[in-house]
Amino acid sequence: MDRHAPGSRPAPSGYPLLVQPFQAAKPAVVLLDFYGTLARAVSRGPLAAELFARRGLSFDEPTWDHHRWDALDGLDHHEFSESREDYEAWEVDRLRRAAEACGVELDQAEELVAELYAASKEFTVSAYEEVAPVLQELRRRGLVLGVCSNWDWDLDRVLDEAGLTSRVDFAVTSARAGVRKPHPLIFRRALDLAGVGPAEAMFVGDSWEADVGGARSAGIAPVHVWREPSEPPPLVDGVRRIPDLRGLLDLA
Repeated sequence: MDRHAPGSRPAPSGYPLLVQPFQAAKPAVVLLDFYGTLARAVSRGPLAAELFARRGLSFDEPTWDHHRWDALDGLDHHEFSESREDYEAWEVDRLRRAAEACGVELDQAEELVAELYAASKEFTVSAYEEVAPVLQELRRRGLVLGVCSNWDWDLDRVLDEAGLTSRVDFAVTSARAGVRKPHPLIFRRALDLAGVGPAEAMFVGDSWEADVGGARSAGIAPVHVWREPSEPPPLVDGVRRIPDLRGLLDLA
């Protein structure tokens, strides 16, 4: 899952399953989510609640989450992905609408939104300790590796920051693809770049809805990464689960 905390919502039912059953053979391509699967934040800017509090504004977390995130996954936003400028303007507008939904008046919104936007880009990431050696071994075995992430325009920047650019063959970010997981088109884009069909690929991610549900809907065999201490969602047919990426070495 990318850009917000890992969740355990059920797999989406809005997209038909394209291919079943999933392949039993080992894949030629491994597609991987980024945040929560390959890397985590090690520092970040102030949270929205802090920025609201600094200005003496009331913060309604459920309302904020609903307008900021809940309607986002699976979204087709091609009209805002024509250029970096279009996409960044859309990001700012979403923050503005979320702030207004929390009761922020128009005359207070602009400076707050500028601070929220700056804070959303103020973070550093680090790869989980097992990731680089696992990716190296998968490359040694001849697999094609790709990243497919719900991320902003600069997925390449955080891949480089995490030291993973040279470990993968390509990357797809939702900002440039114009759709967000679990929408099937972003998975199709990754498959096209890999030059394979769904039956030849495996998708690895920590989000039950965006990654597991999206991959299943696209006909790609999903592997659920669960790093959390809490109980994971129940497995369903065709889904395998690993505690970290080392488990991939037995599956690929």
